[in-house]
Amino acid sequence: MASTLGTDTAQGKGQLISNINACTALADAVRTTLGRGGMAKLVHDEKGNTTISNDDATIMNLLDIVHPGAKILADIAKSQDSEVGGGTTTVVLLAAEFLKEAKPFVEDGGQLHNLISSYRIASMMALKKIEDLAVSIEGKSLEEKKQLLSKCAATTLSSKLIGGEKEFSASMVVDAVIAIGNDGRLNLIGIKKVPGDTMRDSFLVKGVAFKNTFSYAGFEEQPKKFQSPKILLLNVELERKPEKENAEISLSDPLQYQSIVDVERTIMYIKLDQCVKSGAKIVLSRLAIGDQVTKYFADRDIFCSGHVAEEDLMRVADATGATVQIIVHNIIDEVLGSCEIFEERQVGNERFNIFSGCPSDQTATIVLRGGADEFIEEAEKCLHDAIMIVRRALKNLTVVPGGGAIDMEISTYLRQHASTTAGNSQLFINAYAKALEVIPRQICDNAGSDATDVLNKLRQKHASGEGANYGVDINT
Repeated sequence: MASTLGTDTAQGKGQLISNINACTALADAVRTTLGRGGMAKLVHDEKGNTTISNDDATIMNLLDIVHPGAKILADIAKSQDSEVGGGTTTVVLLAAEFLKEAKPFVEDGGQLHNLISSYRIASMMALKKIEDLAVSIEGKSLEEKKQLLSKCAATTLSSKLIGGEKEFSASMVVDAVIAIGNDGRLNLIGIKKVPGDTMRDSFLVKGVAFKNTFSYAGFEEQPKKFQSPKILLLNVELERKPEKENAEISLSDPLQYQSIVDVERTIMYIKLDQCVKSGAKIVLSRLAIGDQVTKYFADRDIFCSGHVAEEDLMRVADATGATVQIIVHNIIDEVLGSCEIFEERQVGNERFNIFSGCPSDQTATIVLRGGADEFIEEAEKCLHDAIMIVRRALKNLTVVPGGGAIDMEISTYLRQHASTTAGNSQLFINAYAKALEVIPRQICDNAGSDATDVLNKLRQKHASGEGANYGVDINT
């Protein structure tokens, strides 16, 4: 049945099957990205941009999905990505598999409300079983917590483009998340990308680091390192500029022009004197700091930098305890920040300003190195996912084994429960249990193992009652 607008308004069983088919087709497009043996996808869009990724939320964002049923599946991946960070492929595969297992019942004209209520019961039982199986890290020492959190981060990274450096990256991520403490605001962890060298040359700054934005004349003469400096943050332009408006001044004598220039210069030097009097050794401004001013500060052993990005300026304010000023008169000590060490360091082709040992330890910066631009862009996304996962683990403090182990254990548990249930409910709960096996099966398929053989071994281990932590090891 087609409406006048040319949209498909099919109803009933036909539309349900169309929705299931669309979701299955979308899941088929991304199922090969799951697990360590998973492959990345190269997506080329109409604007000519190329993205290499195996994060489902990223891939689905780039696909032009028209079918409304499939769009819901894409939204599931996006919400998983924004809420948890990892597991996007897992949720897409599970959702599609639940639908696929329900398809025969829909085709046979089964009672859908029975199917839905059975799925709900199975879902609640699965959640309860997960709580029973979860391992808590509450009350453990910091070292033990770090080890477990590193494993969580490494699990997320193992299927990513930077999987080869997962141990190195995971420990860096865990240190960064622990550095921001209970605050949990993601913008307290900065990721700065510098092309060149290898992933191993990346490093973590427990503080703030950002690129030296603009090189004014005289910047080479500035000191490049300070111990315990005072820091002044400004949202003030420190350079002589032509009038913004079309201002006109009528002069009767050319010498009068010189007096106007002298007044402008005097006003500028009054501002600079106020900055010097404050005792600050580092002056950062969101607006321009001109050549003359840079030279003036350099002569007085003061480091300055203009055009600092707002995000970086706010992170420096959070870390050092400074307050951004919009005027430079009567600057009091309370608005100045401080840190143990400030240095300007060469990283690749960039000069970096690095503030470490800040009074508020709750900020960290990862300086990310790597070869090609596409690689470094994807590495940033991988680290973002790992940061999200570690943050989530620190909030929830309970973890379960991966590699399809938890899926197999719940599947076994639900099959046992189904055998004690009468009526159609038994079929529906069995279908739910079978759908859970898609995760270990797909991990095997992606790794090139015999999925049937591995799943049979896993079923035996889990049915014996002692193999709750057995999952798929793609190496063996």
